Amino acid sequence: MAAAIALSRRGRGLSTPNPNVGCLIVRDGRVVGRGWTQKGGRPHAEAQALDQAMEQARDATAYVTLEPCFHLSPRGPRCADLLARAGVARVVIALRDPDPRTNGQGAAWLRDRGVAVEMGLLADEAAAAMAGFVLRQTLGRPHLTLKLGLSLDGRIALANGSSRWITGPHARAHAHLERARHDAILVGGGTLRADAPRLDVRLPGLEDRAPRRLLLTRGPAPGNWERIGAPEEIATLDRVDHLLVEGGAGAAAAFLRANLIDRLLLYRAPILIGDGLAGIGDIGLGDLAQAHGRWRLTDGRTLGVDKLEVYERVRNA
Repeated sequence: MAAAIALSRRGRGLSTPNPNVGCLIVRDGRVVGRGWTQKGGRPHAEAQALDQAMEQARDATAYVTLEPCFHLSPRGPRCADLLARAGVARVVIALRDPDPRTNGQGAAWLRDRGVAVEMGLLADEAAAAMAGFVLRQTLGRPHLTLKLGLSLDGRIALANGSSRWITGPHARAHAHLERARHDAILVGGGTLRADAPRLDVRLPGLEDRAPRRLLLTRGPAPGNWERIGAPEEIATLDRVDHLLVEGGAGAAAAFLRANLIDRLLLYRAPILIGDGLAGIGDIGLGDLAQAHGRWRLTDGRTLGVDKLEVYERVRNA
């Protein structure tokens, strides 16, 4: 299942509006088929894996990160039906599908046709890999990541606004990989005016995965940009399940004040700037006690001379 979850991450930022699902088909201890949801949502992971396995799928075990879809669609067959007709003996599911069109029905369909079904293996890990889809189904909005490139003293630029470059090439390459895993990137008007960012993906082989560009502004957005007037409007975005907020301090603060940031990417360079521009503006804290217990460190690594820290929002705090 861990391998299926790893496969599912390949579709993140590409599969929307469908979830980025991963699937492995195993027979006699050997992987005979694998798949992940493709660009635009089709083919589904199960269909791709079954096409690889062919007749070897009979009596095999399928490991799927999300309950196989049950609802009818003009875009393709139901995956629950595909698995049953292929003759798989067992389906191991990580996460029950929160979409009411499937929720429990895909598993029931398989059981009614004599397929052994297990559900719940590595469910939390699968939900994290498909966080955008899960939040869209449960809260009606995309999953939001805030990315900040900071000096050791929390600055994103010199006092005159110069910010190229705070971090080194390894950290910037990792940030481009993160861009490729999101459906859209958002910046504020100040960042657009100061930096004129391209917000593309400049990694060999991933250039075509540049996300949509969003601008948080009260005024109109320039050509090839989409306007967001307030953080809460992200719920109205079509085909955006994973949104990356890249700057600047005002936009970061606005989404933090609205309690919409789910994940933090903090790239820290081993430099001190002093009297420069702060990474985040006022987020509305009235008591220092309110700041504690909100974020949980989930990952950390060295990228060249820089450090990356990844934090997840603790929603019950």
